[in-house]
Amino acid sequence: MQITLTFDKPLNSSISVGDTAWYVPVSVGGGYNTAPTSVVKLLGTIISVSDQYLRPQLVISNNTMSIAPLIDASTFIMFQKNNKANLTSLKGYYAEATLENNSKEKAELFAVSSEIVQSSK
Repeated sequence: MQITLTFDKPLNSSISVGDTAWYVPVSVGGGYNTAPTSVVKLLGTIISVSDQYLRPQLVISNNTMSIAPLIDASTFIMFQKNNKANLTSLKGYYAEATLENNSKEKAELFAVSSEIVQSSK
């Protein structure tokens, strides 16, 4: 089954063919939009990403569903990158970080950390 989703807003720039799409219905609770992680459901594998006429569109393939799920404007759609191509963290020889506090209030930085792995010699 193919599911086509059309959006009013731009898609995340890192979404690509081969990514896995998930969905979760969102409800309002206590003035906030909430979605429990226990109801996150697999939508399928993204087979097409287009931006025709400034209306972003995803085509998703799912061979396990017999009927398409109800997806409306209050449904949160998310995606997961294929980890076969993304098994490592950032690589490079140089890193720079700038931390700024533009507040007039006193602020305290608790911790800054980094993961460093030698990737070549």
